[in-house]
Amino acid sequence: MTALPRRWLFVLTILVGSFLLFQVQPMVARMVLPKLGGAPAVWNSAMLVYQALLLAGYAYAHWLGRFTVQRQAMIHIALFLAAALWLPIGIAQIAAPGPGQEALWVPLLLLASIGPVFFVVSAQSPLMQRWFAADTRAGDPYYLYAASNLGSFAGLISYPALVEPNLPLAAQSWGWTAGYALLVLLVAASAAARWHGRAVDTTGEAAVADEPRPSWRRQLHWLLIAAVPSGLMLSTTTHLTTDIVAMPLLWVLPLGLYLLSFVIAFSTMSRLTEVFVFIAPTVLLTVGALALLSSGGGSLMVALASLAMLFVVATALHGYLYHLRPAPQHLTLFYLIMSAGGVLGGLFAALLAPLVFDWVYEHPLLTLAAAVLLPLPTLLPWDKWLKLPATTARLVVGLLVVGAAFASWRMVSGWSGRLDGDVAIWGFAILAIGLLVIGWRWAYVAVLALLMIGVGGWNTVQDSFTGDRVRSYFGVYTVTDYPAQGQRRLAHGTTLHGLQRTDPAHRREATTYYGPKSGVGLALERTEALAGPNAAVGIVGLGAGTLGCYRRPGQRWTFFEIDPVMVDIARDPAKFTFLSDCAADAPIVIGDARLKIADQPPGRFDVLVIDAFSSDAIPLHLLTKEAIGIYARALKPDGILLIHISNRFFGLEPVLAEEARARGWTAAIRLDPGPPEDGIDDLTASNWVALTATPQRMAQLTGGLRPREKADEDNAWVALRSTAGFERWTDDYASTLPVLMWGSLIGKRAE
Repeated sequence: MTALPRRWLFVLTILVGSFLLFQVQPMVARMVLPKLGGAPAVWNSAMLVYQALLLAGYAYAHWLGRFTVQRQAMIHIALFLAAALWLPIGIAQIAAPGPGQEALWVPLLLLASIGPVFFVVSAQSPLMQRWFAADTRAGDPYYLYAASNLGSFAGLISYPALVEPNLPLAAQSWGWTAGYALLVLLVAASAAARWHGRAVDTTGEAAVADEPRPSWRRQLHWLLIAAVPSGLMLSTTTHLTTDIVAMPLLWVLPLGLYLLSFVIAFSTMSRLTEVFVFIAPTVLLTVGALALLSSGGGSLMVALASLAMLFVVATALHGYLYHLRPAPQHLTLFYLIMSAGGVLGGLFAALLAPLVFDWVYEHPLLTLAAAVLLPLPTLLPWDKWLKLPATTARLVVGLLVVGAAFASWRMVSGWSGRLDGDVAIWGFAILAIGLLVIGWRWAYVAVLALLMIGVGGWNTVQDSFTGDRVRSYFGVYTVTDYPAQGQRRLAHGTTLHGLQRTDPAHRREATTYYGPKSGVGLALERTEALAGPNAAVGIVGLGAGTLGCYRRPGQRWTFFEIDPVMVDIARDPAKFTFLSDCAADAPIVIGDARLKIADQPPGRFDVLVIDAFSSDAIPLHLLTKEAIGIYARALKPDGILLIHISNRFFGLEPVLAEEARARGWTAAIRLDPGPPEDGIDDLTASNWVALTATPQRMAQLTGGLRPREKADEDNAWVALRSTAGFERWTDDYASTLPVLMWGSLIGKRAE
C-alpha cells in the first residue's frame, strides 16, 4: 500500500494550530495596549515571551518523543485540557509593578495571561510531524513544516485584514477558543490515526532509523543558519521604519515573508528553492549595498528591494537548512535547535542591538552574516573558462578585492548623499567584482562590506563618533546643524521631530508643525485670553520642546514624554534651547501619555495638547473612546483638547468626528497649508483638531467656523469631515483599515 495514510488530517491539524498561534499574538497585543501603553520596550518583552514559549514548546515536544505514541497522546491531550482553564483569552489580574519592576512585570503578565495555552499549541507542529512519521508508509515528514508556516502566515495576515476590522476583542477571544476546541479534536484524531505507531520515527529503512545523533558542529551550523534570517527579519523592519519609509503595518510584511520562505524551502518545490539559492548571492550583493545607508533612501522602491532581499536570502538559507536536515528520528531535536536559533537572532536584533549600537548596525552585520552562511554557487566560472590553476585564480581574486577597495575609497571621497555620477560608476565596478568572486567566500564577503562602505556607509560610521546621534528603544535620533539655512534639526530616522533657528533673534520662534498659523499655535496664543493668566496646559509629546515658547508667565505647563532620551535632548541647551529659554521649570512626566494622564487629578488642565501623531505610526490606544475619556477627565469642564493628526497614510478626521458626535462635543480642524512657495522653509503643513464640551468655548477659540473651501485661509477653522457608518474606536474595537489612504502608500516620503 503506497498511499500516505491520512496526510490531510496531519496537514489540517498543523495548519489550524499554526493559524491560532499567529492569531493570538496580535490579539493579546491589542488587549494589553491600554494597560501597558505603547512603549517599544513592552513589545520587545512580548516578543521575547513568545519566542521563549515557542522554544519551550519545541523542547517539550522533543522530550515527549521518548515515549510511545499512546503515552505521548495521553500526556499532550491532558495538557491541552489543563491549559483550557486559561480560556477564553483575557488579561490576567495581577498586582501593579513597583518602581523599577516593569521589565519583570511585563513578561510575568503575558505569561500569566496566555503562557500555558501558547506553550501547548506551539508544541503541536513538531509533535504532529513526529506522529505522522510513526507510520512506516508516511514518508518524509519535513514538508509538513511548510504547512505549519503557511498556517502561521494566514493567521498573521488575516488578523489586521479580517478579524480586527470585523470583530470586537470579546468576540475574537471566543472565536479563538472555538478554534482551540477544534484543534484538540484534530490532535485527538491524529493520535487515534497513529495509536499503534512506533515511538521512534522512521521512513521504513533500518539504516536511516539508526542514524547517529548529529554532531555538535552540525547542530551549531543549524543554530546559526536559523538565527540569521530571524535577526534579519527584525533588522529589516527596524531599518525600513528608521531610515527608509515609515509605512503603516510595515512589520507585517517582513514577518510574513519570513514565514513564506519556510513554506517554499520545506515544501516539495525543490527546483524553486534552487532558483532562490542561485540568485541569493547576487541579490544580497546588490541590495545589501544599501544596508549601511542612513539617509537618502526613502523611496518605496528601496523598501521593496529590502523586502525582496529578505525573502530571497531567507528562502535560500532555509532551503540550505532543509538540505542539512537529519533523519526523522532526530526531527524534534532539529526543530528545537531551529527555534533556539530564532530566539538567538531575535535577542540580538530586538534587545541587544538597541543597547549596544547608536544606529541600526545590526542590519549590515546580519547582512554580512548571511553572506558568510549562504551557499555560493559560482555565477561566472571564469577561472574554469580560462583554465587557471587554483593558485593563480586566488591571486587574481586578491587583486580584484584590492581593486574593489580602491573603488570604495573613490566612492567615499565623492559621496554627496546620492548614488550618481562617478560614484555610481565606481559602485557598479565593485558590484561587477563581487559577481566575479562569488565562488570565493572570503572575497565575496569583503567586497560586500566594501560596497556597503562606499554607498553612504562611511558617513554612517563617522556619525557614530560625533555624539550627535543617540539610540533608544524608541528609535534613532540625530541632531544636525545646517549652517547655510541657519537651522538645527532633530530627526527620528526619516521623520523630522524638531527644528530650531540658530539665529539668536529668531531661536524662540515656533517651527515645523507648530507655527503661529497652525491649530496649536492659534490655540496656545489665545490660552491666556480664554483661561486667564494662570492657565494650566498639558503637552503630550516633547520633541525638541518647540511648543515651550508659547508659554506665558504665570501659566502652569506640564510635558508628557515617553522617551527619556528625548527629554535629555530637549533639555540640553547645546542642542535645543526652547525649554531652557521658555519653560526650564516646567515638569516633564516620563511614561506612556495615556497611563500618566490617568494619574492626574480631575479637572486639572485648561488646554491639553496630544502631539503623538507626527510620525506615521499611530499610537492607536491614544484615540479610543476610553482614551478620550481619560483626557476629558483631566480637562476642566470648558477645557480644550487639541490633537495633532498630520499623517501621510491615515486620514484620522472620521475617528475624531465620530468621537465628538458620540460625546455631544463640538469639534473643528485647522488645516494649515504651511508657508507659501516663496516663504521660509522651517514651517510645515499640519492638521490640528480641537474638541470642546461646550460650543461657546469653541466659538471663542475659532471665531466661528469657515466653509471647507476656505480652509487654507489664515486662522480658518472648519468642521471635521465625517464618514457615514464609521464605527467609534474603543479599546475593544478599532481598525485602521477604514482610514488608511491607500494611494499614499506608493508615494515618496516627505522630507
